Amino acid sequence: MEKGSTGAAEKIQPVLPCKDSSDEDTCAANAHDSREGTCGATAGRARWTLLRQVLCQKQAESPEVKQVSVRRFATFDLFRRKELSAQEHCDTSDDQWVEYRSVYYPEYSAFLRDNLGPLKVNEVLNSFDNTGNVCVWPSEEVMAHYCLQKRHIFKGAVCELGGGMTCLGGLIVAISADVKEVLLSDGNEKSIQNVRGVVERNRQAGKFRSTHVSSRVVRWDSEMDISALEGHFDTIMCADCLFLDQYRACLVDAIRRLLRPDGMALVFAPERGETLTLFCQLAQQAGLRVSQHQQYDAQVWDIHLKMLREGKQAYDEKIHYPLLVTVTKGPQPVNAAQ
Repeated sequence: MEKGSTGAAEKIQPVLPCKDSSDEDTCAANAHDSREGTCGATAGRARWTLLRQVLCQKQAESPEVKQVSVRRFATFDLFRRKELSAQEHCDTSDDQWVEYRSVYYPEYSAFLRDNLGPLKVNEVLNSFDNTGNVCVWPSEEVMAHYCLQKRHIFKGAVCELGGGMTCLGGLIVAISADVKEVLLSDGNEKSIQNVRGVVERNRQAGKFRSTHVSSRVVRWDSEMDISALEGHFDTIMCADCLFLDQYRACLVDAIRRLLRPDGMALVFAPERGETLTLFCQLAQQAGLRVSQHQQYDAQVWDIHLKMLREGKQAYDEKIHYPLLVTVTKGPQPVNAAQ
């Protein structure tokens, strides 16, 4: 992601040791090659090519690797990212803390660790979906911004599913909304280890007021994880979680079971081939009510149109612009996307 404290570009160190910015795509692609919807033999070859190059720490020049890359577009510039000095945070480790401050609502900010360093080979092979350990993805950024704009719609208990190493959207709800509790979750243990530190850092800074904020591993395909939280949440939120074919139906089932009868899920995701359409179909088949929104936020829509007008080669609306899908068990709330 590229952000600066004054709005100017400030390049983040890549997750893998690439030699220049042209390799930003392959740095992120190591976590999972499905983010751009490529599947089958080509994606499989690309993943193993990436793994081999992680081992060798070489640049990924293969056309197949470039085909599955995802970081051609990094940010909608909705938050300013400022690296904190050692004097500005109380962490005695060598971890780099940053402050994300909303551009449009600058009174709100959060402290994050948004770079966990290079992924290890055993993490790529053995961990549950490492995509969230790469960066704050654009859909998560957009969701966090949307939550600030709509902070008045949140109540009771809120859960973010698949929030990665920062759970930025859920964290922003905990900071800005008048809610009782917020659960930040992901299926990857390394992500949640980082989220625990993020929660504690923001708690020490007094960001949460009276809201109870917690974090835990929640796998959508785990009966134990889902049954422990069944029927508990007024709002569930997730960003860019539809690209893994084998877990899409599990996500639908998790949303259905975790929501209260009058609850609502906010799902932010780009079209990315048929992935969003398939999710909506599965949700409807499960008896849920689904509504899809393209223009849900004036600022995000204006940025989207500007990038299309300027013809930025890095920006592809089909894989970068997140649509908002609201999912409920009953009638859709009137104010969800207005």
